[in-house]
Amino acid sequence: MAGFLGGLFNYEKEGPGIRKDAPKKKTFIVFFEMFFRNFWKFIPISALYVIISIPVLTNGLANAGITHVMRNTARDKHSFGISDFFETIKKNFRQALILGILNALIFAVLIFATVFYYRSSLEGSIFMSVGFGVALFMLIFFCFMQYYIWTVLITFSLKIKQIIMNSFKLVVLSAFKSILCGVLLLLTYSIYIVIMLLLPYNIVWFLCGLFIFFTLPAYRFLMIQFVAFPTIKKYMIDPYYNEHPDLDIQQRRNLGLYEEPDEENNEENSEV
Repeated sequence: MAGFLGGLFNYEKEGPGIRKDAPKKKTFIVFFEMFFRNFWKFIPISALYVIISIPVLTNGLANAGITHVMRNTARDKHSFGISDFFETIKKNFRQALILGILNALIFAVLIFATVFYYRSSLEGSIFMSVGFGVALFMLIFFCFMQYYIWTVLITFSLKIKQIIMNSFKLVVLSAFKSILCGVLLLLTYSIYIVIMLLLPYNIVWFLCGLFIFFTLPAYRFLMIQFVAFPTIKKYMIDPYYNEHPDLDIQQRRNLGLYEEPDEENNEENSEV
């Protein structure tokens, strides 16, 4: 199992965790609490993400690094931020780089096909209209796959083909959550765009642009983790441990994935 979940259970640092008896809060409340609690830590992480992503072909490295930090944050586990960012890139360099290049190529093809069929459909061709619909669907679906590709990459020891196939299946299995996450992200982007359009071109506009630059990547990847990790846990992690309940107990306990047995029930059973 260490190979299967090598990326997930490779921790030497423990965080504060969540009290077992703590009352549960609404997901959106927890999300914003975590975002603003870690706001200043997210600023350099977002800046690093943008800088490393400027050469488009290295975007996969940036995706892997920021995904690790945001996964820890969403799990309420401590992260050393920048050091964890680079450590994750180092551990997953080859696969992250290859996946980043594949991503860029696939997005380029899908965007070209979508634009091509859209322009051709304006001439009234039914075939081109169908082609536009198919290309657009594939583009949106591949965008949803991004929610899972990078978390699966850093969590499991899988081949690139398996990472892509599992991400495809996870989108199908959690279609509603994927669509909801996409809508919320589009709403966020829209709000930012409207704000920037309404602001005059002065120092306020410049400062608002810097705020977006330094916060949007962390905001996006943290939101994705609230969708991706619970889904991955449900469909990939939990089934394995249902069959192997005695493996990696301490590691699961550190991440809050292990439920402690009821001591009272155990005592009663031992007395019987």
